[in-house]
Parts: sequence; C-alpha cells; structure tokens
Amino acid sequence: QVQLVESGGGLVQPGGSVRLSCAASGSIGSIAVVGWYRQAPGKQRELVATITVGGGTSYAASVEGRFTISRDNTKNTVSLQMNSLKPEDTADYYCNADIRDSSSWYYRNYWGQGTQVTVSS
Repeated sequence: QVQLVESGGGLVQPGGSVRLSCAASGSIGSIAVVGWYRQAPGKQRELVATITVGGGTSYAASVEGRFTISRDNTKNTVSLQMNSLKPEDTADYYCNADIRDSSSWYYRNYWGQGTQVTVSS
C-alpha cells in the first residue's frame, strides 16, 4: 500500500525557517510530479510548489525566493525548505504526488495527511 507522510511542521517565529519532508512508502515503482499545497483556516487550498521527476520546479508568487522544493528520487522523499517565514505562511501543508506502484502500469494520485506550520511570535 502506497502512502505519503509529511513531517517537520511546528511553531516558528517570523523570519525563521522550517524544513518539511514528504516520504513515500510502500511498493513504489516511480514518482512523477510532486506538489506541496497549503490550506489556512477558512481559506481554499492553494498550490505552493511543484517539482517534476526531472527536477523542474515551480512556485507560487507568494513564496518564490523564500521556499525551495527538492527531491531525492533514490529515497522517494520530497522536501520543502521554508525560509523568511511570515505569519501568512501559517497553514496546514500537504504533500501530493502521482505515483506508480511496482505492480501497476499507470499512475495514481495520493495525498499526505498534512503537517501544521504556525508562524507566530
């Protein structure tokens, strides 16, 4: 059974840094595009960053220059380095990925359970 698990969230002061990790487990065949999303209370879920299998990245304008997404294809992990954090970055952060398990010939989409990031003094 394929699963995505996020970790690394917590409380951080404005201007601080947090590194989130997303780990895929199970009988992984391959992982295509991976995205980090976030959802603040009462707000719509928004796309924060994406990274392709080849390492191409894309960022929301609100985080570009502050956040960096990366992946380790060998370890089946994706990270989101968040620097210069602002209170408006406070949200639940979710990992999303298209994954083909080792017994399949097609990709399916998966969501992690989310990890909370709170930026406050």
